[in-house]
Amino acid sequence: MRRLDAWWLTRAGLLLGLAACALAPLGRAGDAASRERQLAPEWPVAWEGRPLRPLALGAFEARFAARFPGHIARMTDGERTLVLREVHEPTRMLHPAADCYRAVGYTVADAHLERDAQQQLWRCFIAEREGQRLRVCERIVDAAGASFTDASSWFWAAALGQSTGPWRAVTVARAL
Repeated sequence: MRRLDAWWLTRAGLLLGLAACALAPLGRAGDAASRERQLAPEWPVAWEGRPLRPLALGAFEARFAARFPGHIARMTDGERTLVLREVHEPTRMLHPAADCYRAVGYTVADAHLERDAQQQLWRCFIAEREGQRLRVCERIVDAAGASFTDASSWFWAAALGQSTGPWRAVTVARAL
């Protein structure tokens, strides 16, 4: 009889352990959603001394944002449009802005690096579609203030632990 009790106790313990393992992801899903809400970034209210006004995401951006593993905001200072993307872990979905412009039909040319008035390095290019020309500049900044002008070098630095997040990609577009 004792042998049978030990057998049942072992089985019951094993089944409880398996049930706990099976239900564990349900608890984590709630934690992840809660953590994501807690980590929602505080977006800037001004850009280079000019107040920013939030803009709604366009249809293309909204579809992308639904799958994006971070936060996206679109703003304007009245002359320029800023797209801010923030992530907390390396992801290939934080790709170059040039890829986004190409995806919606723009041609991209004249890519180059340049420094702004604060000596910050940016990757800039000209995007053109149906007679509309935009000057677009972008950079990615990590939690320590280090910056990247290309998404691939950022991705590998982040993935290899050489850069710590959260990371914010800033894309600034101005009509020419």
